[in-house]
Amino acid sequence: MDQDSEKILVRGNEAVAMGAIDAGCRLFFGYPITPQNEIPEYLSKHLPPLGGEFIQAESEIASINLLLGASATGARAMTSSSSPGISLMQEGISYMAGSELPVVIVNISRSGPGLGGISASQGDYFQATRGGGHGDYRTLVLAPSTVQEMYDLTYLAFDLADKYRNPTIVLGDALIGQMKEPLLRRKPEKMTLPQKDWALTGAKGRKPNRIKSLYLQEGELTEHNWKLYQKYERMKKEEIRFEMVHTDDAEFILVAFGSMARVSKTALELARNEKMKVGLFRPITLFPYPEKPLYDLSKQAKKFLTVELNTGQMVEDVRLSVHREAEVFFYGKPPGALPPPEEILEEIKKYYG
Repeated sequence: MDQDSEKILVRGNEAVAMGAIDAGCRLFFGYPITPQNEIPEYLSKHLPPLGGEFIQAESEIASINLLLGASATGARAMTSSSSPGISLMQEGISYMAGSELPVVIVNISRSGPGLGGISASQGDYFQATRGGGHGDYRTLVLAPSTVQEMYDLTYLAFDLADKYRNPTIVLGDALIGQMKEPLLRRKPEKMTLPQKDWALTGAKGRKPNRIKSLYLQEGELTEHNWKLYQKYERMKKEEIRFEMVHTDDAEFILVAFGSMARVSKTALELARNEKMKVGLFRPITLFPYPEKPLYDLSKQAKKFLTVELNTGQMVEDVRLSVHREAEVFFYGKPPGALPPPEEILEEIKKYYG
């Protein structure tokens, strides 16, 4: 990113919309739901002057199917919603994964289950990282923890979606979506998007392309599922992203993502002020999950505290990742209010000794 670019103060949801535009997205389909409405609001104003299209569909189900059709033409397209809206999209996401269509889906998650409420939550971790819909498929999942990352990871999501021909999810929450922070935005540049010889653009003298997720011939679907599996294994080798803070000498590791990583960083500094050797491991890709870096860290540190804004979801991946001799503890907060750093510090003290 050009360091001469001007910093601007923006809301996290606006940063998502800016990242999408700067990545070459010109098609958006969505339906209003709190707390992500600033994304469609921004795009409804800024896409048409760029030659793009903004469509407010009649539902989230309509949105995801419009997105399917647009992505089949090779266009960079996206939708955004919040937790129950994303639930309605799951069938379409499964179809797009099966059809190998590159799309970006932004979830500014809220409280659940059910209709829940509009406060921040990390209760959609399982939905995002385990597929959510039917069949053997995975989605790339990126978890920003700052407004800058809301922009950067949305931009990256389009590149990853095209690279793997796969749906990519940006998993934020109400806190990061609504907060304002300085953003360094990319300068406008002429963008060359990747060639998509698979897209439905009309035959034009060549054999027609076919995009489908229905395979009825004997053994055909089995072969297709193994092809998808190999793609997900490639993601695991090439797309791991994470952050480590004060882990060089750490004996105790906090593991947190998104908004809870912000709170955990403050708790980490409080612990360091009390001479406790505490570090932080923050997954940025939730799928593929950074298993090996976490395992390597567990050879050094033997105690881990997973901090989440839910009753325990990512903690399962932490337990699967660390060395068998490491202990994994959990501190969760169901939706409603963020825990202050002091609460996390008390949890650290409970298990540190």
